[in-house]
Amino acid sequence: MAKKILFTENAPAPIGPYNQAVWAGNLLFISGQIAINPETGELVTEDGIEEETRQVMENLRAILAAAGLTFANVVKTSIFLEDMDNFNRVNELYGQYFDDTTAPARETIEVSALPKDVNVEISMIAVKDS
Repeated sequence: MAKKILFTENAPAPIGPYNQAVWAGNLLFISGQIAINPETGELVTEDGIEEETRQVMENLRAILAAAGLTFANVVKTSIFLEDMDNFNRVNELYGQYFDDTTAPARETIEVSALPKDVNVEISMIAVKDS
C-alpha cells in the first residue's frame, strides 16, 4: 500500500520535516496542529486557550475538508496540553466539533512543552468510508 501526501493551503504549512496529513489506504493520519492562522502564519494565542483551541480545530477541519472528510470520519484523536488545568476549557470547545454518537477515541496528555510554546496541540486519525 502506497502512502499519499495531503496538503492544503487552508491549513498551516508544516514547520518541520513532516506533512500536514498522510493517506495510508483509507486511513488519514493528520499531524499535530497548533494555533497558527494559515492566512497570516501567525500564532493565535493572545486571547486565551479557547481561541487557541478553536484555531487548532479549524486547522484540523480544513485538512479533513481537503480530504473530503468531516469530523464524523475521525476515529482517534490525541490532545497534548501544556497545563492539565486547561483540560475542561479545551474539552468543552473540542466537544462542540463532534456529535456524541460519532465522537472518536481519544487521549489527553500533559506535556512539559509544545512547539512555539503553545498551550495545545491536537492530532487525528480519520477513516474514509469504503
